[in-house]
Amino acid sequence: MSQQSVPCAVYRGGTSRGIFFHEKDLPRDKKKRENIFLAGIDAYNPSQINGLGSGTSHTSKVIVISEPSVKEAVLDYTFYQIGIGEAVVDAEGTCGNLMAAVGAFAVDEGLVNLDILDKETTVFVFNKNIQKMIKLNVPVINGKAQVSGDYHMPGTIIPGAKFEVDILSPGGGITGKSLPLGSTTKLEVSEESFDASFADIVNPFVFTAAESFCLKGSEPNSKLSQDAELMSKLESIRLKASVLSGMAETEKEAMQIPSIPKIAILSKPHDYTTSKGELIKAEDVDIVAKMVSMGKFHRTFAGSGLYNLAASALLPGTIANSYTSKRLVGQSGTFRIGHPEGVAVVRVALTKNGMDIESVGLDRTARLILKGLLYIPEL
Repeated sequence: MSQQSVPCAVYRGGTSRGIFFHEKDLPRDKKKRENIFLAGIDAYNPSQINGLGSGTSHTSKVIVISEPSVKEAVLDYTFYQIGIGEAVVDAEGTCGNLMAAVGAFAVDEGLVNLDILDKETTVFVFNKNIQKMIKLNVPVINGKAQVSGDYHMPGTIIPGAKFEVDILSPGGGITGKSLPLGSTTKLEVSEESFDASFADIVNPFVFTAAESFCLKGSEPNSKLSQDAELMSKLESIRLKASVLSGMAETEKEAMQIPSIPKIAILSKPHDYTTSKGELIKAEDVDIVAKMVSMGKFHRTFAGSGLYNLAASALLPGTIANSYTSKRLVGQSGTFRIGHPEGVAVVRVALTKNGMDIESVGLDRTARLILKGLLYIPEL
């Protein structure tokens, strides 16, 4: 069997990693294009040993860069979540962490006009998955995206240069509304009733209370992921919310879209220990949260989920709002989310009436890991 080669780059953005392609380097045929994604990551083996994935949802990702369709943007891009142990190419949601890497890619690939002395540049990009404009402040050195710096981001050990990511008018990208089911809804699962909030902000998420499952909300991920009854209930809640929101017509159809909506459990601020052994005090967070991604509890918390949760928590009547005492003074401020590896601080700006979201922002680090040819077996 011979192989074909495709130019690509691999970037880390936040706590995610993905393969980046220029659309012009990919075949137009959808099946051939998806074969490159599946083989490049290796969706077929759970370990992803035969590709550039690592057997985790946050490293099983692809970004395709294309010509801009919006006047203010320097590029369009599409995100794909690739299956782990199954041939799935899912473009229904987006990745909040890799947004920073899209900014780095734009600078590194010469898609942004720069002066050699520039230390920072503002880049606007358009995400086709959620049909939203993203504003990126990218640190620059010698005409390329800067890597080294002193910003320490939870989920990585070595600090780096700070990338500021802001998503403009982030609500309703999939369903048309930030809260398509209202502030809170009741979902029936196995003769039990669960209060939940479905928020379509950046990526659709279902939020429910940890205490509904007799959990504190900061138990080890490994313990939670091995609880078959818990995982089954959370998946059932996710599927029902998907159907009620109109994202899928049936639960069977919803099962074919594993990447969205995602689901998270919430608890009020309390002392807990991170997976790295660091003590987080209750007064240092505004809420504590854990999320499920692709059938497992996430090592940290997806960037898109951080945006969503912070915004949801500041909208009246939501589950998240009931689990925090944080309220904004004015239209904008920050919100602190305690997750398994630390604390994330999210910028939030509300509309004038305080009932919707004007923008959400997060600081990340990013870097180019490799650039070269990806070899794909010809089928």
